[in-house]
Amino acid sequence: MRRIVVIAHAPSPNTARLRDAVLRGIAHPDIEQIEGRWIAPLEAGPEDVLSADAVILGTPENLGYMSGALKDFFDRSYYHCLDHTDALPFAFYVRAGLDGTGTHRAIESITGGMRWKNVCEPLICHGPYDPAFEDQCEELGLTVAAGLDSGLF
Repeated sequence: MRRIVVIAHAPSPNTARLRDAVLRGIAHPDIEQIEGRWIAPLEAGPEDVLSADAVILGTPENLGYMSGALKDFFDRSYYHCLDHTDALPFAFYVRAGLDGTGTHRAIESITGGMRWKNVCEPLICHGPYDPAFEDQCEELGLTVAAGLDSGLF
């Protein structure tokens, strides 16, 4: 079994629905050799990343940036993972009330420094909440799981 860890801050019912949709995508019945699990960013640490075959990050946009919880995860994990997770496949989604630009840039900057490999176009769910965001998040989870399951990454 290969492992995808979802590190997603979900402080509201809507962000919890997005996180759950990602997990549904990972658990799609056609995906047989992949397991997914969610860890809240304040509980996640470098050992979770080091034991993962891929990572999906999720965060609301807070003041034009990622959530403080996800930033805290990176602060505690960055140097422990550096040089041990090169080319780790990852993807991310942002629940953005605005345009998500600052959050997108910050996540790409940190993960770029860690030399992780972004395997999907970043998913920015912006504007008023739309239930279609859940379908997009489910597709993101399925895409990462299918790519990992097929050996694409």
